Amino acid sequence: MPIRVQNDLPVREILERENIFVMDESRAMSQDIRPLKIGLLNLMPLKEDTELQILRSLSNTPLQIDVVFVTVSSHESKNTSTSHINKFYVPFKDIKKQRFDGFIITGAPVEQMPFEEVDYWEELKQIMEWTKTHVTSTMHLCWGAQAGLYYHYGIDKVPLDAKMFGVFPHRVQNRKTPLVRGFDDVFYAPHSRHTTIPAEEIRKVEDLVILAESEEAGVFLVMSKDGRQIYVMGHPEYDRVTLHNEYMRDKNKGLPIAVPKNYYPNDNCEEKPLLIWRSNANNLYTNWANYYVYQETDYILKDDE
Repeated sequence: MPIRVQNDLPVREILERENIFVMDESRAMSQDIRPLKIGLLNLMPLKEDTELQILRSLSNTPLQIDVVFVTVSSHESKNTSTSHINKFYVPFKDIKKQRFDGFIITGAPVEQMPFEEVDYWEELKQIMEWTKTHVTSTMHLCWGAQAGLYYHYGIDKVPLDAKMFGVFPHRVQNRKTPLVRGFDDVFYAPHSRHTTIPAEEIRKVEDLVILAESEEAGVFLVMSKDGRQIYVMGHPEYDRVTLHNEYMRDKNKGLPIAVPKNYYPNDNCEEKPLLIWRSNANNLYTNWANYYVYQETDYILKDDE
């Protein structure tokens, strides 16, 4: 079903080339249907890449989705033009009286900093608190998941000896939980991070359930028992070449970076990476949008006065 976006959003053309049904604002207004209202707090530096990845993932649901791009006011993006931010994003302060069916908080390249030293941490805390009363279900990705677990449950991230970088196999736990419905027993997902959340710390919290983890990469998928908060430790939304671009960027800068694991055929960066995580990534977003957003949300969203 269609993703509703602004008429001149740059990534719209790419989505249409991939035969993803994108509906512009004028056509959406003519349909007698209430789309799901999903907010995307995009904290990634290359915002257009993340827009494309998230919209592509959401497009596989059988639901019409209206995506609102949200930004923080306490941080100025250095890798995305100000004109793009001003045209397609709204600051959180302008939407905080609104209610959303779903909300996504992305990762961010600040994971080696203490949370309190991130310049938008105070604003992000306000947003995470706001999601408890204004959002039916919130999905946190990578650093966003670590930030959510730290804010909501006091679980801090732990530095790794080496970057967790590559595509890793995971095993499903709690198979009867709708969020992992349709997953293979073993599935792959990308990771790109310098820190982790210990599984034993998560298991101490009665309200949290681990749904998938990896022997090498650790915990991948966690949720609160009521489904209001979803935590994804990796990057299932990544494109085929995202890890490649990260690898070449760091390599060209002379930074210490290993070849991403289980990614290139023969570990040769000149060969095309195999895309082996897309189907389960689509499953994750479809299950979330259906079972934890659409099935749980009110038909009429009542914004604050």
